[in-house]
Amino acid sequence: MSKYEIIIYWSEEDNSFIAEVPELAGCMADGATYQEALANAEIIIEEWIETARDLDRQIPEPKGRLVFA
Repeated sequence: MSKYEIIIYWSEEDNSFIAEVPELAGCMADGATYQEALANAEIIIEEWIETARDLDRQIPEPKGRLVFA
């Protein structure tokens, strides 16, 4: 399980739950259920990190809960 914050919400447009990982640009997943979206997000986080390593790009350290004003 990753330490990155994952934000999950229902999307009427997509008719599915969307899981976004704000600390990893463009990292998001979906699922028919909340649990499926979370599981898919964990997979996508690992793939995002693997791709960043392959491209020799910087991988942000997890900051935990992000606070927006």
